Amino acid sequence: MTKRVTVLMGGTSAEREVSLDSGNACADALKNAGYAVNLFEVTADVDALVKALTPKPDVVFNALHGRWGEDGCVQGLLELIGVPYTHSGVLASALAMHKQRAKQVVGAAGVTSPKGLVVTREQLLAKDPLPRPFVVKPVSEGSSVGVKMVREGDNEPILGTEPWSFGIDLLVEPYIPGRELTVAVMGDRALEVTEIVPRVGFYDYRAKYTEGHADHVVPADVPDSVRQTAMKAALAAHNALGCRGVSRSDFRYDDTEKSPGSLFYLETNTQPGMTALSLVPEQAAHIGISFPNLCSWMVEHAACDA
Repeated sequence: MTKRVTVLMGGTSAEREVSLDSGNACADALKNAGYAVNLFEVTADVDALVKALTPKPDVVFNALHGRWGEDGCVQGLLELIGVPYTHSGVLASALAMHKQRAKQVVGAAGVTSPKGLVVTREQLLAKDPLPRPFVVKPVSEGSSVGVKMVREGDNEPILGTEPWSFGIDLLVEPYIPGRELTVAVMGDRALEVTEIVPRVGFYDYRAKYTEGHADHVVPADVPDSVRQTAMKAALAAHNALGCRGVSRSDFRYDDTEKSPGSLFYLETNTQPGMTALSLVPEQAAHIGISFPNLCSWMVEHAACDA
């Protein structure tokens, strides 16, 4: 009997457009793999979502990104309904979405990260919480939404001139020079290490989702010891946070001084992007897993903790 899959996409976060791209791409892949697929565009109307899941599908493919869709909220609703869903459960999703708590949990597993601190907007605007250069991030956003680089000599307001809509608390971390690495985890194995090379500036939201703004080097041209360390660290983060299915962890690799340099864990994405420019499908393809097979694996490994 053909398995019925409902793909949730859209949502109400700052990553809505990316989620729509992910959802449509995954739905097409699942149809090609032989599943009966229903697409549902999520809004703030919870009643409409519950109705869309009645009668229950066999599996929900959660292609939502950002707040509400990736932070444990929609996962809790799916637990109440009792339908298996892709990606991580309630606790792992909530932990990973809060960058500082995630670093504390992953740090207890022996993975090194930058020593940052959480401040309010008012504290940040009153004085620099760290020596410059430093990085400012919303505590609970993904896709580099709201990330700011603060350098010596910058005269512009730290949070810019537009209204700030990414929460009261912000994570401030020392700037780590070097290179951007990322590692996907699929079940119980790390797939590969990718280096992300922005063509201009740093790997912000535009560079992630606009073709031609960043290059992906797969596998990353790093010493094998660094590659192994990054893959072990990504798997350790996945397990420490209690993730399931597919996750992706991001790192900074400081090779500006002596070799082999230092690796720093930044965050774990429990629902990484699944667009044409996304990193997880790229790493899967590198080791011989097609996009339809990747999406099928995620469906077949869906679960409901309840």
